[in-house]
Amino acid sequence: MREDMQELGGYIEFERFDRPMKYADGILLNSGRSCLEYLLRAKNISLIYLPWFCCSSVRDTCLKIGTEVRQYDLGEDWLPCNLEAAEDAYVYIVNFYGQVSAEQILMLKEKYKHIIVDNAQAYFAAPVTGVDTLYTCRKFFGVADGGVLYTDVTLDMDLPLDESFTRMHFLLGRYERTASEFYQEYIDNNKIFASEGIKRMSTLTQNLLHGVDYEKVSEKRTRNFELLNREFAGINKLHIKSTLGGYCYPLLLDEGASIRRRMIKEKIYVPCLWPNVLEDVQAGTWEYELATNVLPLPIDQRYGRTEMEYIVKKIREIL
Repeated sequence: MREDMQELGGYIEFERFDRPMKYADGILLNSGRSCLEYLLRAKNISLIYLPWFCCSSVRDTCLKIGTEVRQYDLGEDWLPCNLEAAEDAYVYIVNFYGQVSAEQILMLKEKYKHIIVDNAQAYFAAPVTGVDTLYTCRKFFGVADGGVLYTDVTLDMDLPLDESFTRMHFLLGRYERTASEFYQEYIDNNKIFASEGIKRMSTLTQNLLHGVDYEKVSEKRTRNFELLNREFAGINKLHIKSTLGGYCYPLLLDEGASIRRRMIKEKIYVPCLWPNVLEDVQAGTWEYELATNVLPLPIDQRYGRTEMEYIVKKIREIL
């Protein structure tokens, strides 16, 4: 058969979806890590400032291509604390838990000139015009990969198209069985991106993202976030403001680490974000406190009032 001949008939493949895809006008890549690497290469960034409280994959991506990394302390307002950046350097701003506003981003842009905003935890925060911004799809939706980048430059590279079908097993298994059965596959999938390189987003991931009701997802996440904030605002050591379609509800308690272990035994899975920080900073620092004791409580679109009230009940029982 000639390569240009279309296959007709045979068995039916996965359904095709045609809802509007959020951020379809961005640069669609295979991961958030690839979005960062794309920027580093396209803008030839030689020096970047990263927060100490940050996923190790960000630092690893920078070092992989030879970008010098310096790190800064984080204030309780989630912004750089006393950072005086070199003139031509870039400052990496993580929109932690969706707590950094568009107005603050504009202020940071004015102050530092060159910034990159990481909205991996703030998918529903729109990109600010003129600010390099990246998103990670798999933190918010049932996809194995995917990232979106907004920037004013184009990388002069021929990027291959990613394929996702071999990475879907843990997602399909989680749909019909329990998360614990496929947790190792999930972890293994996360490790793939360290060596995957920059690729265009797969057609399968794009198709799945065209199947999402973004308004409904945002509404459910927002309602769940606000319910937990009403219940825990009085004991949360973080001053949390409402956010649209949040990633999780961050609850900081003095004994967060031990509460996390108890919650996992109750099959309420609350991760540590990020364990590498515990090795990178000294005990007693703000970053160490965040990595140790913040409980990122699940608020995603799978859940509603019943599940949120169950989480509240279990935490109160532990306390």
